Amino acid sequence: MPEVVEETDPEGVDYGWVMQTTFVVTIVVGAPVVAAVFVLSGVSLPTWTAKAAFALRVGAVVWFLTAVAVFLYARRTAVDAGASD
Repeated sequence: MPEVVEETDPEGVDYGWVMQTTFVVTIVVGAPVVAAVFVLSGVSLPTWTAKAAFALRVGAVVWFLTAVAVFLYARRTAVDAGASD
């Protein structure tokens, strides 16, 4: 017997899509941004702990900005889709 797969048709913003897209875009964009900020800032990070803390601080800002941008895009797209129905 085939397994039943649930489907949803969300009204408004699809938060699952927002979370998944934020995750992927943050990794794809975040790694080069963290590297660029490290190179351009010229800070000295002598230990792996210092490097990890730096990456977390910069990565958190990238994640937050990406999440806000993706949410606003999804909200605008949902509003535009609702207006064209």
